Amino acid sequence: MNIEEYVNRAESGNPLDDMVTDGGMCAIFRSFTCVGDSLSSGEFESLDENGNKNYHDMYEHSWISHIGRNCGSKVYNFSCGGMSAEEYLKGYADYRGFWDKKYCSDAYFFALGVNDIINDHTPVGTIDDVDPTDYRNNNRHTFAGQYAAIISRYKEIQPRAKMFLVTMPKDDKTERDELKKEHRDLLAKLCEVFDNCYLIDLFTYAPRFDLDFRKKFFLGGHMNPAGYLLFARMIETYVDYIVRRNHDEFMEVGFIGTDLHYNK
Repeated sequence: MNIEEYVNRAESGNPLDDMVTDGGMCAIFRSFTCVGDSLSSGEFESLDENGNKNYHDMYEHSWISHIGRNCGSKVYNFSCGGMSAEEYLKGYADYRGFWDKKYCSDAYFFALGVNDIINDHTPVGTIDDVDPTDYRNNNRHTFAGQYAAIISRYKEIQPRAKMFLVTMPKDDKTERDELKKEHRDLLAKLCEVFDNCYLIDLFTYAPRFDLDFRKKFFLGGHMNPAGYLLFARMIETYVDYIVRRNHDEFMEVGFIGTDLHYNK
C-alpha cells in the first residue's frame, strides 16, 4: 500500500472528486450534532387532494442520519424546516433544550443561511459583527453575529470539539450566486477566527443544483431520499478529505470531552 496515495487522494484539489461511501475518516468522530434547516432535517414535500403542499421533517432520511449510520456514531439532529440562525439563537434551542451538556458531541455541523439570507433578507454582515470574547453582548444582529453566537455557545459547551461550517451549494437560480458567495466568504473568515473550525465549501466544489440535478435528486423544492443520501456522501467525503490532509489537527479527537492530552 502506498500511504501517500491514500493521504493525497483527490489530487485535483476538489475534495469531492474521490467520493467515500463508508463514512471514511468521519468515523473517527463518535458523535455528531447538526444545526441546520430543512436540508439537514430530511424534509420532504407532499401534496394533499387539493394540490396544497405539506412539509415533513423526516430525520431518518437526513444526511446527518446517513452519516451516523455509516460511521456507527451517535447523532443529534437539531435541525428543522424553516430554521434560521436568529430563530435558533433567540428561542428555539432554549425551548428544545439543545444547549444541554448531555448532548455534547465530538463534531458539530452548522448548515444555516438559506432562511436568514435568501428568504428573510437578513444582512449577511461581516466578521466585524463578531466578538468571540463576548458574543452575548457584542455580536451584532446580522446573520454573521447570530451564526457566530451559536458557534461560540457550543464551543463553551464542548471546547475541543471540531466545528464544520457548511456553505450553500449553487442552484438553478443563478441570481442567488453572489449572496451565496458572500455567505461562503463569511464562513471562511469565521474558520480563521475560531479554532478547531473547518469550512465545508459546497459553494465552490459541489455540483450546481440545476434543473437536471433537481430532476434526479429533488421532490418539489426539497430533496428526495436519493438526494439526501448523495448529500451525506458529499459531506462525509469532504470531512474525510480535511482529516487526511490535516492529520496533526485530528490526532486527539479521542480525547474530546476529557482533560486528557498527548501534545501540550
